[in-house]
Amino acid sequence: MTSRAQQVATAIEDELLAARTPVGTSLGRRTDLMERHGVSPTVMNETLRILRDRGLVVVRPGPGGGVFVASRPPQVRLGALDLWFSGSGTDPVDLFEARTHLEDVLTSVALDRAGPSDVRDMEWAVEEMRGAADARAYLEANLRLHRAVARAARIPVLAGMYEAIAAIITGTLTRAELLPGHEEMYGRNIEVHAEIVAAIRERDREALTKLMDLHREDLVRATS
Repeated sequence: MTSRAQQVATAIEDELLAARTPVGTSLGRRTDLMERHGVSPTVMNETLRILRDRGLVVVRPGPGGGVFVASRPPQVRLGALDLWFSGSGTDPVDLFEARTHLEDVLTSVALDRAGPSDVRDMEWAVEEMRGAADARAYLEANLRLHRAVARAARIPVLAGMYEAIAAIITGTLTRAELLPGHEEMYGRNIEVHAEIVAAIRERDREALTKLMDLHREDLVRATS
């Protein structure tokens, strides 16, 4: 169960992300934050420890001191999604790059090896992408689709690597938002994935090659 300190830490982090608060901005003194969030000194001390561990704030004592923004969480853009991550020791851009290269290999092999049950798993994941209620659910459905493709390739070592990367992505994701005016890009991305599944089902390599080129147009980039 999430503690009160974790809830407050998440609320403060969400505020910083939503406002894109610059590094060095003062959030006020400890007592200001206690009053704003209605918590005790003990809870606020634990909240600040959590935020310090995430590298998000620094606490400076003395006159002119207080709580200041220390850094902004790692952020990347994937197609129509803006994604933020907690520090995990691995740059999320590197994770998405590795994910992309694995998807290229595994999807190509899956075209030859996927069976009917594999294709059904892929089709269900595409439907989950269509019905996703928010950006996080969409990303999770997208990862579910590509995990199904990875399993269909029947290369356990590479499929295991893909599972590990997907687990780090979902485990360190702290916020996901759809970009304003995302509808066209969002819809196109879903249709490209649906057509990739159709190409695997029909074992149409020529179509798959063209579709994977379109898929790479959504390559992740870091945002400032």
